[in-house]
Amino acid sequence: MIDKRIAVIGTPGKWSTDILADHLEARTGYRCVVDMAEVVLELETGKLRYGDMLLNELDGVIIKKVSETYSPAADDRIRMLGSLEADGVRCFSRPEQISRLINRLEGTAALASGNVSLPPTRVTENTDEALEAVREFGKAILKPLYSTKARGMVVLDGANDESTNRRKLEAFKDRHGLFYLQKFVNLGGQDLGMVFIGGEYLCTYARVSGANTWNTTIHSGGRYQAYHAGPELIALGRQAQACFELSFTTVDIALTDEGPVVFEVSAFGGFSGALKGCGLDAAGTLCDYVLAELQADNREPA
Repeated sequence: MIDKRIAVIGTPGKWSTDILADHLEARTGYRCVVDMAEVVLELETGKLRYGDMLLNELDGVIIKKVSETYSPAADDRIRMLGSLEADGVRCFSRPEQISRLINRLEGTAALASGNVSLPPTRVTENTDEALEAVREFGKAILKPLYSTKARGMVVLDGANDESTNRRKLEAFKDRHGLFYLQKFVNLGGQDLGMVFIGGEYLCTYARVSGANTWNTTIHSGGRYQAYHAGPELIALGRQAQACFELSFTTVDIALTDEGPVVFEVSAFGGFSGALKGCGLDAAGTLCDYVLAELQADNREPA
């Protein structure tokens, strides 16, 4: 038993949160799940309180989930957790790195700066320019800056009449304010989730699409299966995740006719794909990594 007090920032009752808490309790004897909706930040002291608990007194936290959806409010919660890191509490992953991935534009821009292979992408507020991008791409996916599991995404076909696409764009702009357009790529019925822990490759699983859906998300009826990734593909995933400093992440990769491209690097990542697709307990491996890091901190000279 390791004498460390590590909390899980997550959603009480959710499997991915509870499995982390179970593993930590088995290894340390300590169990704590923190719901960010109930946390109070004292700005004058930098203290973060959860009920009667002072989170600044913990040895570390694993940030699994701060909200069920990505939004500016979720980013605010991540910034609140930054006060823990400033007070010396180890955060897995670091709040500032997670924050870079909450907003789709910031995350994609970091990948582009790292010369990671991406689908052609256009960002604009101008409807005419957005229509031109749809014509150039032939088919495009319009994505909200804050979303996961393909929620809120709209497929635009350049073969449709302009008035139809303009109407869809203007309705999207009324709700989201900015056009983020990526060229529609043929997934061939699947895309890949490549799992990394502490920057080290763990496994790759495939998400296979359900019937009559353009995306492969489990939310839309997809399923997991194992996938053997070769060295070049793993190198692409490693390059993508290296743009950030994440304790645990999955890199979403599509195998297109023009070669593999990265869709995104996950701010939090999931455990189900590794377990159901590859038979690997990523949650337990992450807990072992976190404990090894904290023990290494204790060995470092002052």
